[in-house]
Parts: sequence; C-alpha cells; structure tokens
Amino acid sequence: MAQGIFLGIISQFLFGLLYLFSLWLQPLNGTDVFAWRMVMMVFGLFLIIFPTVGCRSLSKLVNETLGKDKKRWMLFLLGTLNAGSQFWLFMWAPVNGEGVNIAMGYFLFPLVMALLGRIWLKETLSTIQVIALCIAACGVAHELWRNQTFSWSSLWVCLVYPYYYLSRKAMKIPALQGITLDVCFIAVPCLIYLIIQEQQFSFVISESRYWYLLPALGLVSAIGLSANLKSNQQIPVSVFAVLSYLEPTLLFLIAIFWLNTQVSLSDYFTYVPIWTSLILLGINGLRIKHH
Repeated sequence: MAQGIFLGIISQFLFGLLYLFSLWLQPLNGTDVFAWRMVMMVFGLFLIIFPTVGCRSLSKLVNETLGKDKKRWMLFLLGTLNAGSQFWLFMWAPVNGEGVNIAMGYFLFPLVMALLGRIWLKETLSTIQVIALCIAACGVAHELWRNQTFSWSSLWVCLVYPYYYLSRKAMKIPALQGITLDVCFIAVPCLIYLIIQEQQFSFVISESRYWYLLPALGLVSAIGLSANLKSNQQIPVSVFAVLSYLEPTLLFLIAIFWLNTQVSLSDYFTYVPIWTSLILLGINGLRIKHH
C-alpha cells in the first residue's frame, strides 16, 4: 500500500513535468511531440525492463498471460487504442485551444475512476475516503460551473480513460510489461508519421536542445507511466483516484510560478477543496500506518 502511494505520487510529479515538455519542444506541434514521445518511450521502457524484470517477462506476457485467448487480446488491444488516443490528446490539446477542456477531463477522471471501482471492482470505501472524494467533487463542480464547458475532449478523458486502468487491473496485466507492449504497438504508426514528415529529422538534428530533450521526454514518460500503472495495481481505486488530483494541482502551481499566470479568487474555490481532500487522504494513510 505504502509503495503504491509512493509510486502514485512520483508518477503525478512526472506527469506535471511532461506538461512542460510541450512548451520546451516548441515549435514542434502537438502531434509531432506525441510521435517523438512514443518512439523515444520505447527506448526508455527497454532501459527500465532490461535491468529489472528482463525481456523474458515481455514474452511471458505475450505467450502466457495473453496467449491464444482472442478475447483477452481484443481487450488488450482496445486498451492500447484507448491509451494511444489519450497520449496524443494530452500533447495536442494545450497547443490547439483545448487546454481548459482537457484539464476539466482530468478533474473528472478521478471521480469516474472511484465510481467505476466501486461498481465494477466492488471496492469498499472508508468514511474518510468518501469524505475526501466528496470534498474533491465540490472543487470539480465549482470548476465545471465556472468554465461551463464540456467538450468532446473533456468527455474523452473522463469517460474513456478510466476503462484502460480498470481493465488492466481486472486482467492482472503486469504494469511495466503491459505499457511496453502498448507503446511498441503505438510507436509503429508514429515512426511512419515521422518518416513521412522528412523535414522532422533534419530539423531535430539541427537543433542541439532536441538531442537531450527528446531522450529525456522518452525516459520521463516511461518512468511516469510504468510507476502510475504499478500504483494502480497496488492500491484501491478510490485512493488512486484522489492521488490523481496531484497532477492538475501541480499544473496549477506550474502555471502560477513558472508561467506567471494570474490567479483569481475563483481558482482557489476549485483547488482548496482538492488540496483538502489530498491532505485528508494523507492523514488517513498515516493513521492506518500508525495503527
């Protein structure tokens, strides 16, 4: 449980860092950054796999866990498509005027996760977990009322992405091996896209900052996603859901301190309930550990 919470926190910090990569990698557009991220992530994931679980574990996933079961393969590949669309949207949205809508999707994502965990996986919630989720829901409700936007991108994140996490948890797919197989599949069309865009390679080679930024993007993505999926497997969905609020909180802090964004009083009506729910969950975790 403690390891799962630690991995969840680490992954949320790395996801916050990923947001900055789309700014650092300009003038590459969202789809370009997504394609480079997937290709670089393959190398990042194999760098983690070799010294930890070894490449045999990947063939074990393909030959034994999934094997010749067509239904399991179909569910796995549907999850791959789901994840691929979310990775693309995360990089495409901020530079295409959908940043606010994507943020709204990620605000609603934990609540949908907690609800589905309760219904689908029959997970029970402690009183403090219920209170923490209700307080967070108040902040989300305020954000929804304030922006009054509910676009396709918000819905795609909050209604579609939870199924990726929950199906992988239900299928007991190992986190690191599962995301590696996903990314290997997603990287193929991405590599084709980059090859078709011939000027991409010459542009990236001519700019020395891309020589370290692109490998860093792959490594940060690989560590963040594998830690996030491992955390999802080790802790109850309700706890994972509340931890997922760390990412939008970090994005909020990055916007204030890094991008010098002006913050209105209304912003605090969104974030203070979310911070309160995270603190409540932290106190609850320490109380359980103490007992």
